[in-house]
Amino acid sequence: MIHLKEELFALLDGTIEGLRNALQKAIELEHATIPPYLYALYSIKPGANAEVAGLLKSVVLQEMLHMALDCNVLNAIGGAPKIDFSRFVPTYPGPLPGGVESELIVPLAPLSKQLVKTIFMTIEEPEDPLHFPVQMLAAADAERQQTIGEFYAGIVSQIRELSAKHDIFTGDPARQLTTGFPPLQCIHVHNAETAVEAIDLIVEQGEGTRKSPLDPEHQAAHYYRFAEIYYGKKLIPNPDPRPGAPEYVYGGHSIAFDPAGVWPVIVNPSDCWYPAGSKARSLDDAFNRNYTSLLKALQLVFTGQPDWLGPAVQSMEGMKAQAMTMMSTELVPGMTLGPTFRYLPGQA
Repeated sequence: MIHLKEELFALLDGTIEGLRNALQKAIELEHATIPPYLYALYSIKPGANAEVAGLLKSVVLQEMLHMALDCNVLNAIGGAPKIDFSRFVPTYPGPLPGGVESELIVPLAPLSKQLVKTIFMTIEEPEDPLHFPVQMLAAADAERQQTIGEFYAGIVSQIRELSAKHDIFTGDPARQLTTGFPPLQCIHVHNAETAVEAIDLIVEQGEGTRKSPLDPEHQAAHYYRFAEIYYGKKLIPNPDPRPGAPEYVYGGHSIAFDPAGVWPVIVNPSDCWYPAGSKARSLDDAFNRNYTSLLKALQLVFTGQPDWLGPAVQSMEGMKAQAMTMMSTELVPGMTLGPTFRYLPGQA
């Protein structure tokens, strides 16, 4: 559960410019979850923890979709997503962007159940999380806090209020990305109804709804997918639905997690670990060149040049291969390399 400071909600000041700024911050927030999730995913050794890797990958792909949906909404109201600049990339370890509470410090770390519970589930936790038994043990109630979902609710409210006064959907339809993910082919943002539809999908895929842990595609929302990894059980409809019993339980097949199937990757790598001229620095620089190329390609994709989606995908594939090479390369005995996810200013 990400607790949001008032400054984030202050962006929603009733003006179209405030709404555009809020959507830019939403884009930055969606992107900021991707490096930590990818770092954990890449840390899984080839052939190990296959189902856990599949769950992580599915969340990463949907975070990319959410970023695209935010960009489409911003473009639709005459804004312009800003991706290709150094401050777009957060510093890890550190808080997520947008005035997110400083108590949540997000690291780049190898996959572990502790990371899933304390960081990933915290990021994705809904406003009112649904608690389901784990082999007859009830999960503890969580303290009620503000969430990213509430920030999106504020964006929806501003969209409805502003569009009721005048037409705010003045953006060029050619800047809508309609390929890459199936939902983008169906949700063409051009009015309040379609903008709300896009944002609802973002929230429901991440948090589920107040009544269900499932997203609109009938898959567990991100929070509950991470809970499946943590509890080691698939979330299923309760096989014993007596009156008053929970609708779902973590009682399906076991989701095995073997810590030995994770590389002993460095936590929060930085330049101080990778001296100039070293093999480690060379590998990290190559990774970051690809990462920077990805952000540059996405900038073009979301400013009316969708043909750059192919090069963006190529950069991501390159990042994966480079990260796996790094994570299987020893830095010191018992510890392997990991990419720093840095933006390289001045790269063409």
